[in-house]
Amino acid sequence: MLATCQNCSCTAISTKIANFTVNDFFIQMRNQWIAALLAVLLMVGSGCERDLKDPDKEVKYTGPTMENHDVTTLYSDSAKLITKIKAPVQQEFETGDRVFPKGFYVEFYDAQGKLESTMRGNYGKQQPGKNLYFASGNVVVNNLKKQEKLETEELYWNRNKAKVYTDKFVIFTTAEQRLTGTGFTANQDLSRYTISKVTGVFNFEEE
Repeated sequence: MLATCQNCSCTAISTKIANFTVNDFFIQMRNQWIAALLAVLLMVGSGCERDLKDPDKEVKYTGPTMENHDVTTLYSDSAKLITKIKAPVQQEFETGDRVFPKGFYVEFYDAQGKLESTMRGNYGKQQPGKNLYFASGNVVVNNLKKQEKLETEELYWNRNKAKVYTDKFVIFTTAEQRLTGTGFTANQDLSRYTISKVTGVFNFEEE
């Protein structure tokens, strides 16, 4: 009877050891599978985060940061109005550029405060930190007192120097004649001007 009991005890112990080994194996496999899955998820998440933060893959906004409508800007000297700028739309960009996508209109006043000349263009832009304006598209400058007119497709206006200039084709009309040429520099009131290369002179006949 003693031998029989010993055999039973050995069998029971062997069964417990076998059961423990199988359970431990499956638990270990499950833990390894979970760890591998977590590692894969972390790698995928890290890759997505890099994609989101990669500046080369980001779509950057380059449009205006501010847009105003029916804008009027006044410039004065010694409390006297010297320049008035009007624009139906004025856009500000992060680069500092100021753009007039629907054109702009400028009025120049003399020392007595009287309107002396005007300038207009279908499109305008002011460079950041500079009083340099660019106008394009049917650009026209008129001297109202002398009845003189400049027509061109592109023109720069330096507000600090009160100068306008271009290297494009121009038509300059006075009371006596019409001049055509390429390249033009003048005071903003057209009181003094130079055409770099004159290509035509057309005199008006007196009536």
